[in-house]
Amino acid sequence: MLAHTPHPFAKFVAILGRGKTKQRHLTIEESREAMEMVLADEVLPEQLGAFLMLLRLKEEAPEEIAGFVQATRSTLDLPSRPVSVDLDWSSYAGKRIQLPWFVLSVLALVDAGYKVAMHGTEGHTPGRVYTRGVVQMLGLSVARTLTEAADQVDETGFTYIPLEVLSPRLRELIELRPIFGLRSPVHTFTRMINPFAAPVMMNGIFHRGFMDIHSGAARLLQQPAMAVFRGEGGEIERRPNKPTQVWTTHGDAEPQVETWPPLLGDAHQPVDETMDVDKLVDVWTGASEDPYALASVLGTLAITLRTMGKADSIEDAERLAGETWEQRDRSLPGRP
Repeated sequence: MLAHTPHPFAKFVAILGRGKTKQRHLTIEESREAMEMVLADEVLPEQLGAFLMLLRLKEEAPEEIAGFVQATRSTLDLPSRPVSVDLDWSSYAGKRIQLPWFVLSVLALVDAGYKVAMHGTEGHTPGRVYTRGVVQMLGLSVARTLTEAADQVDETGFTYIPLEVLSPRLRELIELRPIFGLRSPVHTFTRMINPFAAPVMMNGIFHRGFMDIHSGAARLLQQPAMAVFRGEGGEIERRPNKPTQVWTTHGDAEPQVETWPPLLGDAHQPVDETMDVDKLVDVWTGASEDPYALASVLGTLAITLRTMGKADSIEDAERLAGETWEQRDRSLPGRP
């Protein structure tokens, strides 16, 4: 290509980088086209870096996130048969202050008969405990292909899908965080891929300002039900010593905003200095009683059950969460 001939991707960088008075958000159609080119590796490295950081600087719009998700979904190597999943659960942040107690919430849902597809990645930020290792420690299924993931859901009710199985290209892009020194939009929209089109999608974020972005994208994507809230460490985990504002969307309806009260008062929870993942086994089996852990598990479980339409109020959801937890099978049959 001659130097004076504009690259096909240049128009998207130009839209984002024209300055405060002329720049604008990409439309959903432009976003889809741009991400299709990114995923097909049809952009130059300089363009990719500029594109991702310009998006980061202005913050993503719901239309951009929705378009990126649509482009990604169109590339997935899905099984040819239908896959029935009740709940899509993303896990991309990792935990560094408290253990990932939300994994026990998911395990309780699976034990109660719900089918859960979890997807995520690990290693992009040092010093964190990532979900994949915890899932493997508990003896749960990790998929190597989306067809295998579908089989695992059918057989056990659960699968964990690594990001590189969903999209090797997105795994490459999320690994750029240490190079940029910042997260990129990839960290935002990967949470919403929902590969098996589960009717209920859960999202945890770290920054408050992203709740309207995720809710807006869910509405554009016509997601039947989705909840997003500021979770501990950016994961889908209710902080039991803080009020939790939850934004729930149903299709294209306006989001419902509820504030869930603290479960343990407002006392500060000390940092877990050891981050010993074996504690999750002890709490699940009942060998250990940890008030913070139990409140995290039950609080997360309650928000999820309410999002799934299993409870008509916060109080009913918390009661149902307690019943679901008490009725769990305390053994871990998949654990070696």
